[in-house]
Amino acid sequence: MLKRLLAPSEARDVILVLAVSLLLWEAGVRIFQPPPLILPAPSAIVGAFLQTPGLFMRQLGFTLGMTCLGFALAVVLGVLLAVAIVSSKLLERTIYTLLVALNSIPKVALAPLFVIWMGTGTEPKVAIALMLAIFPIVIDTVLGLRSVDPDMLHLARVSRASPLAVLAKIKFPCALPSLFAGMKVGISFALVGAIVGEFVAGSKGLGFQILVAQGQFDTLGVFVCLVLLGIFGTLLFFVLDYAERLCLPWHVSQRGRHSAGD
Repeated sequence: MLKRLLAPSEARDVILVLAVSLLLWEAGVRIFQPPPLILPAPSAIVGAFLQTPGLFMRQLGFTLGMTCLGFALAVVLGVLLAVAIVSSKLLERTIYTLLVALNSIPKVALAPLFVIWMGTGTEPKVAIALMLAIFPIVIDTVLGLRSVDPDMLHLARVSRASPLAVLAKIKFPCALPSLFAGMKVGISFALVGAIVGEFVAGSKGLGFQILVAQGQFDTLGVFVCLVLLGIFGTLLFFVLDYAERLCLPWHVSQRGRHSAGD
């Protein structure tokens, strides 16, 4: 899968870095022998996962579902808000300011309020993932929509193109690189939001599993959850990176990557 998401040279580098890091971790634990309660070896973490793989994968599936749902809603709502902000000075002064103010509030502080409003089901987890992911998507999309070449806009006005046609055929395609940049940041934030929601009011998911392991002083269980989050969070990022390469082969950043890889 990794070779499909990355160019061959990039996949080789990623695998090499991961392998070296794991070997150094394993060697460090064997040499310095810290208490297993503090830092277990990678081999022990793999062994703990293999004891109950079904449990961890079910919890992972729930967390990823909440993450992807919150992220998808953040993309849709974020793009709509960005278009509204760019289209109206009034909306820019109101929505933009509200988004900045809302983003400055720690989402952990808002999570209990979402539980009061929405209960303890999937809704608060999706809502927190949405709130964390939407800000970078809006900011980067607004930047992209405002970065259109003025000559192209002038030509569109001379051609009497409608505002909708200008948005669909000129502004939005030009904003795609910025949108993908915001999405790649947002997917990591969405995963954090899902975990925060599971911490506050969860009965399943990796966040809930971490709390259970913490209560039992099960360091291996915590590390298994953290490693799974790291692996699949990275995969989600590279899935978006792969989608960007498919959608934007013409962009200078992609041409530069191919040249560097060659």
